[in-house]
Amino acid sequence: MSYTFSAILEKEGRWYVALCPELDVASQGRTIEQALRNLREAVELYIQSASPSELKNALSSHPLITTLQVSA
Repeated sequence: MSYTFSAILEKEGRWYVALCPELDVASQGRTIEQALRNLREAVELYIQSASPSELKNALSSHPLITTLQVSA
């Protein structure tokens, strides 16, 4: 079975941190590609160990990612 999840990446120092917000799973890597590869592995492990109800709840959530403008 194949799933599609969101991935949010941020650079923190010399590392990239990758987060899957639907599952609240994160990983990191020295490059974007490595961070995504590590996140994919972490998500696969999560899916393998999650209960059916946990997985159902995660698949029903869809994060809304947008921008907002603030005046300072």
